[in-house]
Amino acid sequence: MNPLPGLLPLIEPAPVSAWPPAPGWWGLALLLLIAVAAALWAWRRRPAPTAPPAVAVVPESSEPAVDPARLEALAELALLPRPYDGAPAGAWLQQLNALLKRLCRNHYPGANSHTLNGRKWLAFLDNRCPAAGLTRWMILVEGVYRPECKLDDKAINGLYQAVDTWIRKHV
Repeated sequence: MNPLPGLLPLIEPAPVSAWPPAPGWWGLALLLLIAVAAALWAWRRRPAPTAPPAVAVVPESSEPAVDPARLEALAELALLPRPYDGAPAGAWLQQLNALLKRLCRNHYPGANSHTLNGRKWLAFLDNRCPAAGLTRWMILVEGVYRPECKLDDKAINGLYQAVDTWIRKHV
């Protein structure tokens, strides 16, 4: 018994057309149209761009801009009593070093300048401001360790000017 002769012939499927789309596609098209309309509405309602605030152009000068830390350091330097007339200079030299180290620690935090001493300390200072010429003032680092270190008035004024120049012009 062969069942094949009793079977009906195959039915070809009907061709599927792209139009009209299924009802779900109509809903998706409607949602897309609503989203585009909402985006256009929001774009038209956005606030008008404002012009950036005017920036005052400051002409470049030979000196860097004075920040509050420099002004404070200069004021502190001016208040330090200078050891004129043969007074011991050790305390004054120590205060100058402390002021310079504090400035370096704040302006150059990664340089570990507070750990330097002697010629390395003066070379570090001169690398930041060669105009000050602090390497010629070895007394700045050695005078603290000398018993009864005394400076003449010319040396006091010269060292004061060098430190003042360094504070004003260091990079």
